[in-house]
Amino acid sequence: MGFSSILMIVGIATIILSLFFKDKSAQVEKDVEDLSINIYQETNSLKRRIKTLEEELLVEPNFQVRPPATVQPNAKQQDAFASFQQVAAQVKVAQSYGAQTKANPQNSSKPINSILVSQVLALNSQGLSIDEINKRSTLSHGQIESILANGGQP
Repeated sequence: MGFSSILMIVGIATIILSLFFKDKSAQVEKDVEDLSINIYQETNSLKRRIKTLEEELLVEPNFQVRPPATVQPNAKQQDAFASFQQVAAQVKVAQSYGAQTKANPQNSSKPINSILVSQVLALNSQGLSIDEINKRSTLSHGQIESILANGGQP
């Protein structure tokens, strides 16, 4: 037997032995896949919870704040109560605005966030077209055209 025959026998034996060892990369891939699925499910669950909370905060039509009748509030409590009433009034305005938007969606438009306005203006100053800006932002063509026509002013 020559050196090449011994080398061939050792190679075949190594291949046969490798068949008996467990492949650890398959287990790692499975663990990573399970983890990514779990994160995706948790993210969707959190999004649903946030959406439910947002709906609950804006849906309450008969929301009224009444001061306590029995206790005389001090100045700090009165300030807190006044600011709370202002927030309640803002919620009512937002609810009426939402009802108007649902009833007549084409005549009313939501105010656009100032960050989005500055993003649109910056992209336009870089020479991008409205279609390219639309792809990079969440705004419609009409909103982008309105921002550009007004120079970012409401």
